[in-house]
Amino acid sequence: MDSKEESDMKLIQHQYGKARVRVLKVTRRGQQHSLKELDVSVALQGNFTASYTRADNRLVVATDSMKNTVNVLAKQKLGSENEKFGLALGQHFLKTYPHVRRVEIGLSEHCWERISAGGKPHAHSFVEKGAAKPFVKTICTRTENSIESGIEDLLILKSTGSGFEKFLRDEFTILPETSDRIFATKLKAIWTFAKAPKSYSATNAKILNAMLATFAKNFSPSVQVTLFQMGGAALKAAPEISKIHLAMPNKHCLLINLAPFGLENKHELFVPTDEPHGQIEGTVAR
Repeated sequence: MDSKEESDMKLIQHQYGKARVRVLKVTRRGQQHSLKELDVSVALQGNFTASYTRADNRLVVATDSMKNTVNVLAKQKLGSENEKFGLALGQHFLKTYPHVRRVEIGLSEHCWERISAGGKPHAHSFVEKGAAKPFVKTICTRTENSIESGIEDLLILKSTGSGFEKFLRDEFTILPETSDRIFATKLKAIWTFAKAPKSYSATNAKILNAMLATFAKNFSPSVQVTLFQMGGAALKAAPEISKIHLAMPNKHCLLINLAPFGLENKHELFVPTDEPHGQIEGTVAR
């Protein structure tokens, strides 16, 4: 590319940072230990255009420095609530670098729970809690901060209490209607805080419990209806949040045909499938 071609182009958006910074913090209170394991990402926006267009690195914050910042602040500030740690990181970068205008921090937690030994939770031995990951995204600018919290990869299933009927049919529709089916989904939910709660952890737990109770108790005529009901339950449970986005891929469980073997399968034996799956998403707000 010659200088004339370069002069006809401009950089219209950019950000950069460090991803997959892994931190495991052990907090010791005598013999009692607790764990916090996070996967952290940092993305900066600001006056970095020259580093892209003129090979000028004078304002570039090395991504290795970002990693070191995460580690040092984890030592100093990481506690039980990830949201507060995300804010501390974002505000640190804004305070330290005047040419940075926006900082996005992503925090995904790998959860542990205590191993039961002799009927009691052990003080310093843990087992993986499950595949579901709580996460936080904080965005800090010179004028405002925003916090989103959520959960992803939460596999939930109800073995009845779900159906799918009276849907549009055309020449390519072969799916039979049903008033009784397995409903399984790997839930991802993201909620936006309009104001800080007294406790992020307690509020997040209330939101999740309200959604799961709705999933369990209400008959589901479609994933769409259940998504809307779960979103409404979250908003009702936590007045501190303004909206919630849910993604609920429909993990189909297909009835196995046992007729060739002279057996009747009365909704007992299924093959779980991941692909292809229905992808149902929606945002519910006040």
